Amino acid sequence: MATSLAGKVALVAGATRGAGRGIAVQLGAAGATVYVTGRSSGSQRSEMNRPETIEETAALVEKAGGRGIPVRVDHLVPHEVQALVQRIEHEQGVLHILVNDIWGATRMEWNKPVWESSLDYGLRTLRLAVDTHAITSHFAIPLMIRKPGGLVVEVTDGTDDYNAANYRVSFFYDIAKASVNRMAFALAHELQSHGATAVSLTPGWLRSEAMLDAYRVSEANWLEATTVQPHFAISESPAFVGRAVAALALDPDVSRWNGKSLSSGQLAKVYGFTDIDGSQPDAWRYVVEVQDPGKPADVTGYR
Repeated sequence: MATSLAGKVALVAGATRGAGRGIAVQLGAAGATVYVTGRSSGSQRSEMNRPETIEETAALVEKAGGRGIPVRVDHLVPHEVQALVQRIEHEQGVLHILVNDIWGATRMEWNKPVWESSLDYGLRTLRLAVDTHAITSHFAIPLMIRKPGGLVVEVTDGTDDYNAANYRVSFFYDIAKASVNRMAFALAHELQSHGATAVSLTPGWLRSEAMLDAYRVSEANWLEATTVQPHFAISESPAFVGRAVAALALDPDVSRWNGKSLSSGQLAKVYGFTDIDGSQPDAWRYVVEVQDPGKPADVTGYR
């Protein structure tokens, strides 16, 4: 394993908050130059209407030891994505790592069948979750494959096996997250002859800024949320999935994962990284073996 990503250039698309921010910061901690994109910049907010900005993420990348470059981009707008990639080409001449973490959906209707769901909300979800990833890959991958060794990480929710066997609470959410897994599979076939690798990656129960707000806790006292939702004990910080991406990027044999659906907890056991509290939460095994069967919350042996 290499120990540094110094000299490597990454694009984390959708890095304003949550998993994207965690990934950008951990790539920075490994020494990479990270282009941080999203719609929330300065006083401009995305439809999520949250305070986090790409400038804050870029500052955290710098603090971690990397170089953070914030660029406001709406990844649904092809010419904006094209301009972003042209800028990376002009400034760096190369792209080594592409992380498609774009999401930004705000109006989810849970536990409603498709015929009772808002078509506007549902189609907007698919555009934000699927079209954005396709548009970004279309423009960014040609720069990445100029040299062998590139890595594409498609960030989703749920492993391929889990999503194939479980309804994900909404027709549109189900389709969105399964589609991202399939994107990585398709990209793997298209990239193999170019010496590049594509994977899908899911965090577990993520302690994103929005999730912490929902439970009225902070990262410092997140365990207090288990009094409301005991299974929250298996949750992980955004740094955990970030360390998973950094480990993949540092692995000279990363092609062994080409086309695979991976989780942060799974990769922690392979690469040996931990969450910020020193644990290795294996959320998707916990969900299958404890949470979904309705057993009492108990993370013994799962983190």
